Amino acid sequence: QVQPVESGGGSVQAGRSLRLSCEVPERTFSSYAMGWFRQGSGKEREFVAAISWSGGSTYYADSVKGRFTASRDNAKNTVYLQMNSLKPEDTAVYYCAVDKLPYRSATPRVERYDYWGQGTQVTVSS
Repeated sequence: QVQPVESGGGSVQAGRSLRLSCEVPERTFSSYAMGWFRQGSGKEREFVAAISWSGGSTYYADSVKGRFTASRDNAKNTVYLQMNSLKPEDTAVYYCAVDKLPYRSATPRVERYDYWGQGTQVTVSS
């Protein structure tokens, strides 16, 4: 059972930055695309960002494009989400997820992802 573990959430003021991390203790981590999703209170889970298995391609939701950056360090079995210029509407629980199959490109399609972390809370105050 693959269990991603997110960290790095917290409470910040609007305009500040946070970096989320997601560690996947799985030796084949480097073969899988990863996704970041979020769910605000009373809202449905939505796609935020994704990164291909190699890190060579990324995909972002329009709402975060230009502010968030996904990256990965396969030597550390970790993916990151750098979040800059945070807004109150970015407040949510952020989840990372592992693609079901290896060697695929980044995708916003939630059905492509299998193992999910437990999430980390991000709160942005105005």
